[in-house]
Amino acid sequence: MSQSYYNQFGQFRTYPPTGYKQPFYGAQPGAFPQGQTFPPVGTAPSPSAGVQVPGMLPVEQSYIENILRLNKGKLVTVYATFENNTEWNAKIFKGLIEAAGRDHLILSDPQTGERILLPMVYLDYVTFSEEIEYEYPFGAGPGLTTSPPR
Repeated sequence: MSQSYYNQFGQFRTYPPTGYKQPFYGAQPGAFPQGQTFPPVGTAPSPSAGVQVPGMLPVEQSYIENILRLNKGKLVTVYATFENNTEWNAKIFKGLIEAAGRDHLILSDPQTGERILLPMVYLDYVTFSEEIEYEYPFGAGPGLTTSPPR
């Protein structure tokens, strides 16, 4: 349905313009196989959607903080880089993993009792003095981060 009007310059106009075609937002008919259903828009995929490889965390759960949480209490060496620092550019931290979050790691020095809160943005890599735990004994386990990567 079109409407005609005079604009602010006194010109006669028609809206929508002649030959205007309404844009189509979505799939063209016949683009998907018959009978196939899809979740509503905005629905997050189910955790079981990923392929599970035996002996490994599900794809959605193999974030660094989850691996560090699985190894809580283990002795590690953390290598960190601090750009534009005039005193030291890189630093090595040794200690026990106390906790890990999406943006931080907390270590404790077993000899001094000192606690270190290290933002993950500075973390380069971590070495372990023993075997790394990489899967929960029963399914997902508590405290796993399942938010999408940034």
